[in-house]
Amino acid sequence: MRATLRWAHADFRARRGEALFVVVASAGIIASLLLAGALFSYAANPWQRIFNQSQGAHIWLHTRAGADTDALSGVDGVAAVSGPFRTAATTVESRGARAGVTLRAAMATPPETGRPLVTAGSWLGATDGGAPAGTVVLETSVAQALWAEPGDTVQVTGPDGALHALRVSGIAEAAEPRYQPGGGPGIGWVLSPTLDEIAREDTGQSVGLRLEDPDDTDFMVQRAVTVLGADRVAGVTKWQQARAEAGGDDRLLGQLFAVFGLGALLTAALAAAGAVGARVRGQLRDIAILKAVGFTPGQVTRGFLVQHLAFALLGVALGTAAIALLGARIPGRIGEAAAVWQDLPGHTALMIGVPCGAVLLIAAATALSAWRAGRVPPVPVARAALPSAAPMTALGRRALGIRVPPALVLGWRAAFPRRGQTLVSVARLALPLMLITVALVAWSTLDQFRSRPAQMGLPAALTVRAEQPAGSSDAELEKTLEAIPDIATVHPGAEMAALVPGQTGTITLRGLGTAQHPYPSAVVEGRAVGGPDEAVAGQGLLDLLGVRIGDWVRMTVEGRPQILHLVGRTIEPESGGRVVTTTIDALRERDPRLRPEFHALVLREGADPRAVSGALTTATGGTLEIRETPNPADRLEPARGVIAALIAVLALIGLTELLTLIGTGVRDRGRDLLALKAIGLTPRQIGAMIVTAAGLTALVSALVGTTVGALSGGWLVDTQGASSGIGAGIAHLPPLPVLLTVIVGAVLGAVGAATLPATRAARRRLADSLSETL
Repeated sequence: MRATLRWAHADFRARRGEALFVVVASAGIIASLLLAGALFSYAANPWQRIFNQSQGAHIWLHTRAGADTDALSGVDGVAAVSGPFRTAATTVESRGARAGVTLRAAMATPPETGRPLVTAGSWLGATDGGAPAGTVVLETSVAQALWAEPGDTVQVTGPDGALHALRVSGIAEAAEPRYQPGGGPGIGWVLSPTLDEIAREDTGQSVGLRLEDPDDTDFMVQRAVTVLGADRVAGVTKWQQARAEAGGDDRLLGQLFAVFGLGALLTAALAAAGAVGARVRGQLRDIAILKAVGFTPGQVTRGFLVQHLAFALLGVALGTAAIALLGARIPGRIGEAAAVWQDLPGHTALMIGVPCGAVLLIAAATALSAWRAGRVPPVPVARAALPSAAPMTALGRRALGIRVPPALVLGWRAAFPRRGQTLVSVARLALPLMLITVALVAWSTLDQFRSRPAQMGLPAALTVRAEQPAGSSDAELEKTLEAIPDIATVHPGAEMAALVPGQTGTITLRGLGTAQHPYPSAVVEGRAVGGPDEAVAGQGLLDLLGVRIGDWVRMTVEGRPQILHLVGRTIEPESGGRVVTTTIDALRERDPRLRPEFHALVLREGADPRAVSGALTTATGGTLEIRETPNPADRLEPARGVIAALIAVLALIGLTELLTLIGTGVRDRGRDLLALKAIGLTPRQIGAMIVTAAGLTALVSALVGTTVGALSGGWLVDTQGASSGIGAGIAHLPPLPVLLTVIVGAVLGAVGAATLPATRAARRRLADSLSETL
């Protein structure tokens, strides 16, 4: 063992540059993977990120006016108290949309505990004259429901029914339950004088408690209610409730990023292992000498294994330490993600698991290379007698005969020397390109929800409901709606809960459109509704009931049976896909007195939903409740930044792999370069041959990677859509120019990376010595 360690130390001193490359490559790859993990956690845990950044409260107690909340700060287990804040229940209206909002009195400086995080605009302040400004900061989900932006003016109806105009000064995130139409109220923050104008007496209080141990939430709720008095507490909101509402987004993003993360880890480990294997293959002469002086195959194997494992461990340690110490100082979203990541769940597991996983994969590949090193014969002449490449084919000789540039012919021969070696090289370089293409498929699918919502199950951009349905006939309302120029079609609709067979669960039964004008559902399998008692369903409903297209399903609605014939499957983003859609005429057969509950509005191409909402408000005098159709892309918007970062990480890994392949190719073709110089090739032609070989390898790898990536990316997105209930058929491949850009970028990157090694190899004075023949 002592002799093995001494040789490993001597080898390190003789080849410090190669050792430095292995260490730096390992450190860079591990740092990239950890940054990718930070971005994944940052995007896939939005609620936890907001909670940590805002020092969120685990419990929010909503009490009646006059409750003494000062005693809560002295309760054991309470780390900090936010408030109390006076509150008032109001209704806020903007652009025809309405939302119930609990206004919360706040100071000009946000509180330390339960601090709202302003994402747009600014926090509450005073006017230049010093008087309290009539401003409001809206929680993000409320602002989205109202289409409100900083600078807009919203109408607030107080408890007494009086209207007040407030200017939106900012939009903020809070680690509290989000606003949902038909659910609980949202949150808005105003200054105390503004709240006094809106609700002088009819107010309540809200106080937040940040606990020392979140697991004691239920016990602490009991203690807090006991301290305040049960008659004083109107409601309690716990942190688990807010996290559960965001759980669907976490699960969807988490599954998507987990696949990308595992792929990136595998790609990075293969790239690092490739660099180690290339270094082993470059030391065949030293191995032969060691065998000649008496080293056994086991000693050679252990020597290489110990040496390269030490390099890998050093690189992994440097990369991990760099991210742990300096990651938060990186400018932009990456640095912000690295700073927040330390407080997110799973940080410790990723900081330990990613480096350990990479080391294990590198160790496995190194062990294979070291085992091969132990089998190297100790006779240099025997290896020199072996051909370094396959003989020139008849096609290659014919190409040289018709004056095809020698660099192109020889570059093709050098890029694809043997079938096995060619497949390995192409596969190693194609893997990161495949993952980049998969990421682009996910990006393109998100763009489809924005640019072509009708094809993704969202043909209606707006939904309107009359405040007083009996005030005007349905025909008059539809006539008013159709008079708006940007509205293409109006579809009456009704929605209700239905019991599934066996009454073990509920689904959503929706009637949209009429038999003459059916609703344009996004049918991806089967056909659209075209006859009586026909319906289409989402993937979630098909999975729940265990039925297929063509089956008849029976459900119970308000105690009455409803039997429908499923003729198609649609993309259904709402309610987990557990939705069956028919015409409103079919529902009227069961209940002739049924009237439309809402009208779905399909807009013309290029129409702005906000402008249409404003026009509807003006035309109807504000008697309509207007809502924008929820888009799944809103929940997945954080994924865009992560996908972009992932593409950058994979590009770095691919560059490392490319440099390894180029360096290995130049070294392995040393005798070929000698022969080419001997027969008269100029240094420029030799350099062009090396660059051509790198470009051709990258071209084939890019073609394979983008093709396989497009196919596997489509399958992955559709599988994720099917498991979430939305349904398969949502995957959208990137445009052809984008794929061509990936291919061209890979080829240009290979050409650029090969230029310097090619120049050095062309100018090198080669000698047919033992060093070159090995």
